[in-house]
Order: sequence, then C-alpha cells, then structure tokens
Amino acid sequence: MDLPNDDQLQALRTRIDEVDAELLHMITARAQLAKEVAAAKGNDHEPHAYYCPEREAQVLRKIISKNKGPLSDEEMARLFREIMSACLALQQPLNVAFLGPGGTFTHASVHKHFGSSVQALPMGTIDEVFREVEAGACHYGVVPVENSIEGVVNHTLDMFVNSPLKICGEVELRIHHHLLGKNVTPREITRVFAHEQALAQCRRWLNSHLAHAERVAFASNAEAARRAAGEPATAAIAGDAAATIYGLEQPTTRRGLSSSATSRSRRAGMTRPR
Repeated sequence: MDLPNDDQLQALRTRIDEVDAELLHMITARAQLAKEVAAAKGNDHEPHAYYCPEREAQVLRKIISKNKGPLSDEEMARLFREIMSACLALQQPLNVAFLGPGGTFTHASVHKHFGSSVQALPMGTIDEVFREVEAGACHYGVVPVENSIEGVVNHTLDMFVNSPLKICGEVELRIHHHLLGKNVTPREITRVFAHEQALAQCRRWLNSHLAHAERVAFASNAEAARRAAGEPATAAIAGDAAATIYGLEQPTTRRGLSSSATSRSRRAGMTRPR
C-alpha cells in the first residue's frame, strides 16, 4: 500500500481537527442539556432521581444498534458511558462503595458500569460495602457475586438476603492476569505475590517460566501489586488497573498468564429501594 505524502497527511489531520471541534461542540451541548435535566427534576436529591440505569441501558442499546464500525460495539459503548458519567457528575456526583483495595477487578467493575467520573470508595469487606450504602453514606455499592473458576460468592448472596438493598445492575468482566513488577526482569524475580486464586489459575505458566520463584498469597491481587511495588526482585499477578495505580510494568511481553481463556467474574451494583 502506498504511503500518503505530506500533503495528504496534513489534509487528513486538518479534517481530524475539524471533527474534534465538532465533537467538542456536541459534547458541550449534551452536558448543558444534562444540567437542564437536573434543573427540571427540581429538589429531589435522591440518587435515583439523577442516575437511571434503565435510561442508560436504553441509550447504550440505541447507540450499539446504530454503530456501523470501525469501532467495536464494546468500544463505542465505553466511550458513551464515559460521556454519560461526566454529564451525570454535573447533576450529582455519585459515591460508589466497592470491595477494595484500589486496583481490584471490583474497582474496574465500578468504572465499567458507572464510568470514571464517579467517586469510587474502597471498603475492606463486603459487609462494609453494604453498611455504607444502607446508611446512605454512599449512593451505590459494587460487590463480587460470581467467578467462573470458584463459582458463586456465597457471602454476598447471604448479605442480600438480609439487606434492604436491591440489585440495580450487573457487570461481567473478562479476567486477564498479568505479571507486573518495578524495574525487574524475569530472571531477577525471586518472589511472586498474588491472591491464591490467581496463583492457581496461573500455575501452569509459573511452573514453566518462574518455577524457582517463591509464591506468596495475599488477600487480593491489588494488595499484592501494592506490596510488590516496594519490594526488590518481586513481581505480582494483577490486572491493568493495579499496574496503573501502583506504577508497575510487565517484565515479560506475554499478556495474560491464566490457563483459563474463559475466566470471567460478575459483580452486582446495588442501591437503596426507591
């Protein structure tokens, strides 16, 4: 394929700049309409008066039905969810409690479901997430309900049975485990930190590539990543979010260490009854 010359590149970049200006204008117009919607709703400060999962799902379904590519439906939905999240924050910033710490797959589920403009608040236990939402300290909560490897999280289901909270949404994540470290090469790694479930899922890869390394179990992959960030000759198994939060890099080019290509987990969003 012939490469475009400088004039062609400049023309394309000029057109991109024009489209960006149009996007800015339209997003600004949408944000202004969101503010007008908030004003029309009056003085009702309950979160459900602003955030409506049914309406959001309707918008996303309509966007996906009209999407002709080249962006995938998932990518397009993610873009529009972020726009809606930012617009919602103009109406009422949402506080969302989740089972922490930061960088867990539950944390990623918060942003996948609510967008990045919410205030995500990590809690130490599932019980704490329920208490924060029940007390009204947080508008919503996100907790794990099922993992394709371990199955249903029974404690979460028990909490729902005894709680007035209701499920308002569900998030499914594909689980991708990565080997993460800070200024360390695979040959230098003497310890690998991770949740015991992640260690089990990645056992085959670890046996083949890091058989010499000690494996240390932690309460979560995110906590393992946080600890590995300050330890020499140490790596952690965690997701992309933990890598970003704790400043870790991948010492190997291999992405995805789990032997289960279909590993998924489900999280539930919950709130108080209307």
